[in-house]
Amino acid sequence: MSKDKNIIHFVTGNIHKFNEVSNLFKQDDVNYTLKQMDIKTIEIQADTIKEVALFKLNSVKEKIINSFFVEDAGFFVDSPLKGFPGVYSSYVLKKIGNKGILKLINDYDNSRAHFSAIICLYFKPLNKIFSFEGNIKGKVSKSIRGKGGFGFDPIFTPELNPNKTFAEITTEEKNKISHRGQAVKKLIQFLKKKG
Repeated sequence: MSKDKNIIHFVTGNIHKFNEVSNLFKQDDVNYTLKQMDIKTIEIQADTIKEVALFKLNSVKEKIINSFFVEDAGFFVDSPLKGFPGVYSSYVLKKIGNKGILKLINDYDNSRAHFSAIICLYFKPLNKIFSFEGNIKGKVSKSIRGKGGFGFDPIFTPELNPNKTFAEITTEEKNKISHRGQAVKKLIQFLKKKG
């Protein structure tokens, strides 16, 4: 590893998110050193997670010297909850949690859900903002299962691994298929192209 690696900051207070992203950076030969920066961003309620992420990024843009990125994600129960909690995922998790979501669903077998993640990067050398997105489809589990993961992971079973929730698989397994994993891999490819 060269010592002259560029530093890139992931602005988040969520250590679970940072660890997932950090694992992906370590697995890839990317010429950047990833560091967590826990500074307060301004989070708005908006129609899309991209709007939320862009606002967060712009709220701290003048405070950070290096290139940096923010991430926003949402858990969308497409059926039967018409996309709820979506952009309100963080708030809903705090208020009613996984148990509250499960109480809103009767037919788990026919449920449809997905996770979406968006990474917004402020790339200092070009003085530009770039976005990278990831999505994964699945169902809502009948019960809360698993000790790993965080957030809504214990109630989401991905199509690509339908017998286990996100909380029942390892971080490495999750990173291979998850919404965040997809977005981070796109970010890493971008950084590799830029050197």
